[in-house]
Parts: sequence; C-alpha cells; structure tokens
Amino acid sequence: MIELVDITKRYAIRGGAHTVLDGINLTIRPGEKIGILGRNGAGKSTLIRILSGAERPTHGHIRRSMSLSWPLAFGGAFQGSLTGQDNLRFICRVYGVDYREKLDYVQEFAELGEYFREPVKTYSSGMRARLAFAISMAVEFDCFLIDEVITVGDARFHEKCQRELFEKRGDRAFVMVSHEPHNIRDRCDRACVLQSGSLSFFDDIDSAYAFYQGVMT
Repeated sequence: MIELVDITKRYAIRGGAHTVLDGINLTIRPGEKIGILGRNGAGKSTLIRILSGAERPTHGHIRRSMSLSWPLAFGGAFQGSLTGQDNLRFICRVYGVDYREKLDYVQEFAELGEYFREPVKTYSSGMRARLAFAISMAVEFDCFLIDEVITVGDARFHEKCQRELFEKRGDRAFVMVSHEPHNIRDRCDRACVLQSGSLSFFDDIDSAYAFYQGVMT
C-alpha cells in the first residue's frame, strides 16, 4: 500500500509562495487503478513526481509498502554520459534486479539498435522515452505512475506499450493522471479530480467526470 498523508507543495515566487498541492491525502492499494483528472497546470505532474520520490513535498509524508515506478517514459533520470546498456545495469543494481536476465528484453523492447551502446546524451527524446519505458517494464514494479497517456513512438510501438502495461501487468496498481476523461474512463477503477490544490474523490468514474466538466466550465 502507498499512503500520501497531508501532502503540501509550495514553490517560491516573487513576492511570496504559490501553493500547488494543499493537504493531499491518498491511499493506493495493491492492484488498484486510480485516475486523477485535472486541467493543465492543476498540479498533476507535481503530484506524480512527489509520489515517485523525484520531488519532495513542502509538508507531509509518504508511506510505501509497494515498489513504485518513476513516471513511465520519463528519461530525465538517466546518466547522459553512460550508455543505455550501462544505465540499465545501474538501475537494475539499485532495485536489486539481475541485469543479465533483463538485458535481452530491454534491448529488444526499446528498439534502439546500436544506439543501446551509445551515451544516452546522444539520444533523441523519443529514444530516451522508449528506453525508460522498457526498463520500467523490466523492473516489474508493484505500482506504475502514468503521467498523461503513453504516446511513445509510432502507433505500432504505442500499441506494444499498452499491451505490456495494461494486459500483461493487469494485476498491478497504477496511478494515471490526465486532462482527457476518456483515458481515465477506459482504464481506471475510481477517479479523483485535482483542482485548486485539493483532491476530490469519487467512487465511480461518471461522477468524477461530471464534476470535472463542472470545473472546466
């Protein structure tokens, strides 16, 4: 289980501070699929980064008893001077995964060819995203973080990503944030709406969608 307890995030701005998240509480249970709706700029990506540990809250804390991915297809955590292969080796060591068992899978899934053995700083953003997604699948987290719909690569690669995550790992929990309600409706068990720093909870997707439409008007 993962619990966010009274999470607040403020950023310093000229003349004061801007509160993005204000006292957020959220519980994610094993296998649960949670969708978070919110307009652009509502703080969805900030919440995902705090969940992943990439960013610290100003106040509050997180309790984790499940392994939690970084945001899928996010390649910002790679060491640019290391090759894709060496980044895989390092990440496997951090998470206690046998690198040798995952090498062929990641190399085949990411479809980087010879670039897999080139420094990541030479990669395009799409190549970084493909490598990040492949490594996320290889580590086999208990809960995946999805920041907006996954749009990695062309239509064929996108379909492959959807199959790996939503079909082959259908027993895992995930948190999906989006400003497109149909993404939440298609994939999630329950939904929340993030607005003005607060998270409103709903037991069914239709109620969340109706509330979200009211927020947007």
